[in-house]
This record gives sequence, structure tokens and C-alpha cells, in this order.
Amino acid sequence: MWHHIFMLDVSILEKVIRAVLVYVFLIIGLRLAGKRELAQLNPFDLVVLLTLSNTVQNAIIGNDNSLSGGLIGAATLLIVNYLVVRFLFHHDRIDRLVEGESDVLIDHGQIKEDHLKRELLTRHELEIAAHRQGFGDLREVDQASIEPGGGIFFAAKKPTPDEAQQSELMRRLDAISSQLTELRIKIEKPGTD
Repeated sequence: MWHHIFMLDVSILEKVIRAVLVYVFLIIGLRLAGKRELAQLNPFDLVVLLTLSNTVQNAIIGNDNSLSGGLIGAATLLIVNYLVVRFLFHHDRIDRLVEGESDVLIDHGQIKEDHLKRELLTRHELEIAAHRQGFGDLREVDQASIEPGGGIFFAAKKPTPDEAQQSELMRRLDAISSQLTELRIKIEKPGTD
């Protein structure tokens, strides 16, 4: 029994090479698939990501179903990922090449339809992402961009100087109106201070 649990059916080197090749393939594949695949914005994308790991499982472990083989494959993936992340941290240009750059989806309140098409996002999916971040409507958004990791960043519209000035004027008019009301009450009821 213990023999089947720990005894490898393939060499350790083959296990490591398989895991590294699958890791590289997945990085390239996900990069080419676009940021949308990482954002998991709809059920179809989620299904693809969930089944992807099961699809490449045999490519990593081969005919080996031993515990040792699985642990070696998992450890290899973790180590390779750690080394790649550390390498990319110190090499910004390569990091941008691998991960890509953010793409502006809304700029100064204007939806960039061509950018949505490039990222394979519908307006409805963008609205859902905005709702998840507390926006009632896309008209409330000043800036939106999809980040290399697939997350969508939203920035709310800030009042323009004219809107801020109008708001301040309305606040002052309300204060004057309240003072006038108080004066009327004092005038109508003489002798109260």
C-alpha cells in the first residue's frame, strides 16, 4: 500500500519539466486570452478557468498517481511561480510584456466602445462590475480601466468647479432663507428675543 502512495511512476526530472512547461503554456495562453479571462466577469469565463486546471492535470503528473508525484508537481509550480514573480518584480519592462498594461474603458465619463471591443467586454458587463463597486449607473463614473490582473478600477465623477460653486450658492441661499424665516417669526411676535 505505501509503495503505491509514495513510489513515482516517472522520474522527478520529468515531473519538474512537465510542470514548468504547463506553467509557461498557461501564462502565455492566459496573456493571449486577454484580461477578461482573469476578471471572471461571466459564468462562461469562470467555467473555462475552473476546467483549465483539470484539463492540464495529466500533463503535469503524467501516468503517475502517487502522492509524491502530485506533491512534486505542486511544489514545482509554486517554486516556479515564486521565481517568476520575484524576477518580474525587478524587471518592469518584462513584467509589462507578460502581464500587459491597463486599458482605459471610460475616460472623463465617455465610454470607449473600441476599448470594450478590444477587451471583449459588453456594456452590460461593465455596468455589472460598476454595480459591484457601488455605482448605481455608469453616468456616475469618470474613469474606468481594466487592470492587467483583470480587475476593473472605477473612479467617481467629482463635481466640476461650476457644480461646486452652484452647490455653495444653493447652501448659502438656504441659510439666508432660514434667517429670513427666523426674522419673520420675530417680527410677527414682538417682545421675544
